[in-house]
Amino acid sequence: MFRSHNNGELSLKNLNEEVTLSGWVQTIRDKGFMIWIDLRDRYGITQLVFDQERSTAELMENAKKLGREFVIQVTGKVIERVSKNPNIPTGEIEILVEKLKVLNESQLPPFTIEDETDGGEELRMKYRYLDIRRNPVKDKLIFRHKMAQKVRNYLSDNGFIEVETPVLIKSTPEGARDFVVPSRMNPGQFYALPQSPQTFKQLLMVGGMDKYFQIVKCFRDEDLRADRQPEFTQIDCEMAFVEQEDVMNVFEGMTKTLLKDITGQEFGDFPRMTFADAMKKYGNDKPDIRFGMEFVELNELVKGKDFKIFDEAELVVGIKVEGCAEYTRKQIDELVDWVKRPQIGASGMVWVKFQNDGVKTSSVNKFYNEEDLAKIIEKFGAKEGDLILILSGNENKVRTQLSALRMELGNRLGLRKGNEFAPLWVVDFPLLEFDDESGRYHAMHHPFTSPKPEDIHLLETDPGKARANAYDMVLNGNEIGGGSIRIFDKDLQSKMFDLLGFTKEEAEAQFGFLMNAFKYGAPPHGGLAFGFDRLVAILDGNEVIRDYIAFPKNNSGRDVMIDAPASIAEEQLDELELKLNLKS
Repeated sequence: MFRSHNNGELSLKNLNEEVTLSGWVQTIRDKGFMIWIDLRDRYGITQLVFDQERSTAELMENAKKLGREFVIQVTGKVIERVSKNPNIPTGEIEILVEKLKVLNESQLPPFTIEDETDGGEELRMKYRYLDIRRNPVKDKLIFRHKMAQKVRNYLSDNGFIEVETPVLIKSTPEGARDFVVPSRMNPGQFYALPQSPQTFKQLLMVGGMDKYFQIVKCFRDEDLRADRQPEFTQIDCEMAFVEQEDVMNVFEGMTKTLLKDITGQEFGDFPRMTFADAMKKYGNDKPDIRFGMEFVELNELVKGKDFKIFDEAELVVGIKVEGCAEYTRKQIDELVDWVKRPQIGASGMVWVKFQNDGVKTSSVNKFYNEEDLAKIIEKFGAKEGDLILILSGNENKVRTQLSALRMELGNRLGLRKGNEFAPLWVVDFPLLEFDDESGRYHAMHHPFTSPKPEDIHLLETDPGKARANAYDMVLNGNEIGGGSIRIFDKDLQSKMFDLLGFTKEEAEAQFGFLMNAFKYGAPPHGGLAFGFDRLVAILDGNEVIRDYIAFPKNNSGRDVMIDAPASIAEEQLDELELKLNLKS
């Protein structure tokens, strides 16, 4: 027996008991005549004490040889601490060690394994197995586990069946690049790793499973960022004989349950917003509604004043930043520089101040007099002390730019608090979007999304105006889940493939298995998939998903711990009948 107790459970009720503990040496405090050691495991820390008056000389000598992160086993008696530590559960006791065994020595770690570490992110990712010993990372992985259990319990209690779907599938066009896997037994042919189990969950509905879920790995070869990894986890769900309201009610219920259990906050019905309103008011389809700064369009007020930048713009639009009229010129110039960065791409920014003394001023006083500024201020509903920031240009671009500025200000002003939650449904997405470069329509979600029943006729006359029977759940400015009612009629699905530019042969090659299944009585069905990593991070008050993944990859898609991806041996290439043709 390596331990009778863990390092987080002993207390005064265990006084005078003989116990055996195992773990890692966290810290050593050697006073010569006494040595204190903090022993750590997943459960907590227990203080060990070696005392030359009560310990043998050999035991004292062996204790002095210990180093940080040594793995040891001790046996001793639980005694009351003289100097108690109220910050840990075991802070009232310590172990007077009688036996010590070194299970494994350790080299000095490359960074301190403490809550506040001196290790940079790249170094900690290289030694991730050490980083996991730190409470901030360990606690996040335990939090993820608890979330997964709550999801499984909720869905199981609501009649869902967990079914595993294949990881080696065929490549299908779903928006992002596939990761592909060569097949040794089928030379020249490749599997793809699933971007989602989309077609399989639809086939499960054809198979009569009725309610399916899976907490499943998905893979997308796309550019990375703080909330994106090349492999990620979805809560993937599908239901048969449902309409949009049925699906939304089930998963709104699940999200309410998670919010209540995890954060202690209770919510009524989630608000809903159309895609068109989200774009008009916030410039994106996943708005953070914890704070205001809704867009105000100004074309009718500001054009015709000989200010060329506004006169020639397709859209002039701005936001009101409450209480920020005291911003200095330096602060405003810094914001101008921020929106002009290549990542944002604005050519400049106009500001209007309604100062606390009632004075109205702007960066374009040359073109707009006090009466003009008063009308702009009135349009925004601004009060004394407020600042107005205005961008102009191409409608789609300027909305995106102003949306980025709004979120940046939300962060700077502390309006995006991690312990505040604002769920939202966004509905009525366009079914299709036209791509000028390819000269054809692309699916806004995926090719299996059904149009709104009342918009089906538009597929013949004006496909771009058809709305999707789709819905996204947004939380704190992040899309945490999205889904749709699926097409289950083979003729309508064939029509959709036609609109998306698939030839009959391409549609058959890519999706013939699904179309064939629809011939055998497919039920009406729909579903939703949550981004589990993102949901976990947000409910824990964060937006960076990396620390909630046991072994994440960096922003270049590399696992720096195992050094992957990596080249493979020539023999493996020969076995797969592959030849490299790398560009220099």
